[in-house]
Amino acid sequence: MNKPGLISLAGGLPNAAYFPFASVTGEILVPDSFPLKTNSEESSLSWFWKLFSRSDKEKTATFTVGKYPKHSGDLALESALQYGMASGQPKLQEVIHEFVEKVYKPDYGNWATLVHTGNTAGWATVVQTILNPGDGVIVSEWTYPSAIGAMQPYGSIPVPVGMDSEGMSSISLRKTLAEWDESARGMSRPHVMYTVPIGQNPTGTTMGIQRKKEIYDICVEYDIIIVEDDPYYFLQEGKYVPKSERVSETELDDEAFIASLAPSYLKVDYQGRVIRLDTFSKTVCPGARLGWFTCNPMFAERLERATETSAQAPCGFTQVYVTSLLLNWRYAGYIRWLKALGLQYKQRRDYFLDCFAEEFHLQPSTSMQDTAGATMYYASLKPKRTFIPLSEKDTAFSKPLFSLVAPSSGMFVWLTLYFEDHPSFSTMGYKALEVKLWTEIAEAGVLFAPGAIFSPIPVEDDTPGNGHFRVSFSNSNPEELKKAVTVFGAVLRKFVRE
Repeated sequence: MNKPGLISLAGGLPNAAYFPFASVTGEILVPDSFPLKTNSEESSLSWFWKLFSRSDKEKTATFTVGKYPKHSGDLALESALQYGMASGQPKLQEVIHEFVEKVYKPDYGNWATLVHTGNTAGWATVVQTILNPGDGVIVSEWTYPSAIGAMQPYGSIPVPVGMDSEGMSSISLRKTLAEWDESARGMSRPHVMYTVPIGQNPTGTTMGIQRKKEIYDICVEYDIIIVEDDPYYFLQEGKYVPKSERVSETELDDEAFIASLAPSYLKVDYQGRVIRLDTFSKTVCPGARLGWFTCNPMFAERLERATETSAQAPCGFTQVYVTSLLLNWRYAGYIRWLKALGLQYKQRRDYFLDCFAEEFHLQPSTSMQDTAGATMYYASLKPKRTFIPLSEKDTAFSKPLFSLVAPSSGMFVWLTLYFEDHPSFSTMGYKALEVKLWTEIAEAGVLFAPGAIFSPIPVEDDTPGNGHFRVSFSNSNPEELKKAVTVFGAVLRKFVRE
């Protein structure tokens, strides 16, 4: 189908002359639309207001794609809107290949890329391709629920592995595999792992290169395919620094920026056992429904066959718009965009956690710090305002009611709720109390994601543990973020007395 000059009478391809689109035109932002640094003396709120009240007209560029190519190989609607190759538009493939080669640097030579319609659909294609009914899949003990949902119709069974401040624990993984009892488990040892190593959903942890090497070596030993779902890769925000301690950061050049990012599993994949899922959902827009696989050519060929019998290829219009954007920006422009994008989400993260620090007394833990930058804070209710000023040491705070791990990547803050001292804990248990608190917060006008939905195995009334909420800072404006934390504090004060 891709052979130049081929006269194809094999397929039922509509004639492009009858496509009712002569051309498509788009107006795109220039890659330097957002700054690469902020003034350390600005408050965490002032930059945010500038962003949401910008009076200056956005700088843009325009592109047009016609129905027919002016030169051989040009992007054109004639091919983009036709039944297409499942591997994607050739120009898009070229851009993706250059990007993977320069940014992820796979550890073997003959890797391949293949487009898909977003990471959730990409994972579903992987499930159909490499799993049999009844197979187990290694996942983190807290996991993206749609990944579990994609497995269920095919009879795949999640196998949770313990986590720490870098995400999946290599110690817990080895213990799970080494002690595997096929008769007790009712299935053979898993040969596939699903992981979100950067901005882990829902916990926000970042897995460093040493942990990835440890897990990769275990997967080599037990012959496990690693599916690396990495939508938040370029939202690596680094360690949260309290507002009073922040200083201006040095602007990085392109190579230093890429080197500063926690590497992909591809960087240590010398055997071709990693299937990486990338998406434009977090770096361009989720409505594009466009991303790509990076994997060995054998896997890519099988994934392509599976795609041909389902979506066949991502939407032609989407491929035209995203490809035109990337051709306009070029590699350097896209990297410039990604650097600024990460800073925008870092500032959102910082402002949101600053709101928590104003509403609650946050005490950093001395035992939950790691090289990936994650720090746990225990949150207590502050006493009601008094006319008598009290020093910090004279202030009586409540016992910690919840803790949070300041995320080093991604879009989420993961709250762990401590219900042991609640008057109804002995009769209701943590699951019912989590639902009750979640409901009261929602009725007060704020919606959190309840933690139980992120458990890969069902949470029952008698399941031991703590309650959890996943809270996003990615989309709401500063007034809404501030109000949400204030509402949470007010509801929590009432809840602990019920």
